[in-house]
Amino acid sequence: MKKFALTLTSAMLIATLSGCSNNEQAQENNLSAAKTAAQSQVTNDNPLLAEYSGPYGGVPAFDKMDLADLKPALEKGMELNLAEVEAIINNPAAPTFENTIVELEKAGDDLGRVFSYWGIWSANKNSPEFREIQGEMVPKISAFSSKISQNEKLFARVKAVYESEEYNTLTQEQQRITWLTYNGFARNGATLQGEAKQRYADINQEVASLQTKFANNVLADEENYVLYISKEQLTGLPESFVNAAASAAKERGEEGKYAITNSRSSMDPFLTYSEQRDLRQKVWETYYSRGNNGDEFDNNDLIKQILSLRHERIKLLGYDNYSQWRLEDRMAKNPENAMELMQKVWPAAIARVEEEVKDMQAVADAEGADIKIMPWDYRYYAEKVRKQKYDLDSDEVKQYLQLDKLREAMFYVAGRLFNFKFTAIEEGKVPVFHEEVKVWEVTDLTSGEHIGLWYLDPFARKGKRSGAWATTYRNHTTFDGKKTVLSSNNSNFVKGADGEPTLISWDDAETYFHEFGHALHFLSATVAYPTSHSGVRDYTEFQSQLLERWLTTDEVINNYLVHYKTGEPIPKELVAKINKASTFNEGFKTTEYLASAMMDLLYHTTDPAKIEPQQFEKEQLAKLGMPAEMVMRHRSTQFGHIFSSEGYASSYYGYMWAEVLTSDAAEAFAEAPGGFYDDEVSDRLVKYLFSIRNAMDPAEAYRLFRGRDAKVEALMRDRGFPVK
Repeated sequence: MKKFALTLTSAMLIATLSGCSNNEQAQENNLSAAKTAAQSQVTNDNPLLAEYSGPYGGVPAFDKMDLADLKPALEKGMELNLAEVEAIINNPAAPTFENTIVELEKAGDDLGRVFSYWGIWSANKNSPEFREIQGEMVPKISAFSSKISQNEKLFARVKAVYESEEYNTLTQEQQRITWLTYNGFARNGATLQGEAKQRYADINQEVASLQTKFANNVLADEENYVLYISKEQLTGLPESFVNAAASAAKERGEEGKYAITNSRSSMDPFLTYSEQRDLRQKVWETYYSRGNNGDEFDNNDLIKQILSLRHERIKLLGYDNYSQWRLEDRMAKNPENAMELMQKVWPAAIARVEEEVKDMQAVADAEGADIKIMPWDYRYYAEKVRKQKYDLDSDEVKQYLQLDKLREAMFYVAGRLFNFKFTAIEEGKVPVFHEEVKVWEVTDLTSGEHIGLWYLDPFARKGKRSGAWATTYRNHTTFDGKKTVLSSNNSNFVKGADGEPTLISWDDAETYFHEFGHALHFLSATVAYPTSHSGVRDYTEFQSQLLERWLTTDEVINNYLVHYKTGEPIPKELVAKINKASTFNEGFKTTEYLASAMMDLLYHTTDPAKIEPQQFEKEQLAKLGMPAEMVMRHRSTQFGHIFSSEGYASSYYGYMWAEVLTSDAAEAFAEAPGGFYDDEVSDRLVKYLFSIRNAMDPAEAYRLFRGRDAKVEALMRDRGFPVK
């Protein structure tokens, strides 16, 4: 799922301004032959600007990262990038694909490398010192971006190529990147004049600063609120969680206590197992109040400012609302289509929640609890219902979900589907930014050809943003010499106690596979140009969602799910219970997601002048019939997907859109003679849905894989909802 970082190489700049996050962006473009020796010397003096060196086609110098180098590297990188743009627009020759589009693809390599390091500081090693630099530089970066996106001469050359006779002679990929480049300029202020153009640029700077502040406020609340509890308050919590909580407290200088951190990976299991209802309420309220505590880190006013500025900006372009502008070039095309899809699923989801709450209330009543199910009770009593209905204990399942074994399972799947082999690289051979980061080389199983590297940063720690995400430090390209992939997965698992394996929940295991799906999407690319890696937001989650399905295949379950103490494989009886309970609690999961996705669209189709975030959230959810026993997955003040960047702004629905594709594609495998490892379907999967990236219209690519468009009925069947 999303990480937060900037990618502003000129070839990818327009996509970035359109909201693509850097797990869809190339972090490194190819070197421009036009750079002078003097410029090269300047970049080599600063390790953040220097070309990647060492083995595997060069790797980031993570061991040389120094915040003192960041600001000068950014400034020099922007200077060099603007010089490259000037060279393009001052070319006396008539615009062509080679001297305009290709030169844009080459430009910005130095700056791209700087943003690889920026992304690490922002997401993995955040600190007050970095945030100070970030606050100063984000407006300057936005201003730099506007100098390119609103460069009339540059846009004129791009437009000339797009409208030329030459365009019809280009390859399919070349035509698409030309269109993507032209469309990016046209939709981001290049057609504006005078005061409107300047105002557009000013708004970009303001929004960038506000979004950065929003993200940092959430991070501050995650770091500042840690609940320390005593041994007597551990009732109900599984041993693995207790050990991890003790380690977390020790790391924070509170040895002898147990730390419940303000992160989903800590909150979720605590709410599932803790018998202390008052503590469950406290942990729940703390987590869901992030950014909403009325202090210096409160995000309510920031939401209002961000929405108002986004609305003003798209009005300059002639659109009625932000969603209309955002979805114009997405698969959904408009907010009405996106909302229509979600409203097809919503009634079944909330009806299922009603059934789930009824079952939970019955358990509570039978135990004499004398309570009404509240949001902090949902996970706890859902677990009791799971045990009662399906005789399935989540903690029992967890004993078979070892992080290292699941990683081996992912490697197995990658070998069967993609013909990839993962080989651990000896420690010290490749620089890393933290001692817990490990690296693997990826090669072709048959030929031994080097494909790229895979970095893994799995554990939660101070300064690391919550959640899980994938990114790249270099993407596959061939247009200017072959470049191999540097991919990365990042998670926030609570590390097991010393000498103990890290055990995770079934949901976390699905997330682990999900993010690895993004990495495989990067690693399997066969495209030529950097812009072909730009993502279509309501499609880009499809590949990763689909990979989750291999977690439940017999090959994975029978060979990689083994008890962490005995080494015994997971019993068939327990697997049968997991399968039987596969749609259990689906009402909760679907409803909490849909509530966030629909609120996202409502925020971006409503006049911002009428929005007071807390009141708006409450009123709109009431109109939708949101169950009182739960809340949306991302409350407004912590909804980083849409307010800390524009990556998912008005596009959070994309997970559901992609899930329709996922369910439909999964049925293609289920119906195949070889099941989920069928050679013919796997070949089509890699050829049309992974390797092609954004070099082809996603709808066309899916039809080539499936032979038709996806059907929403597959999603309903997957979730156990009635199909009309």
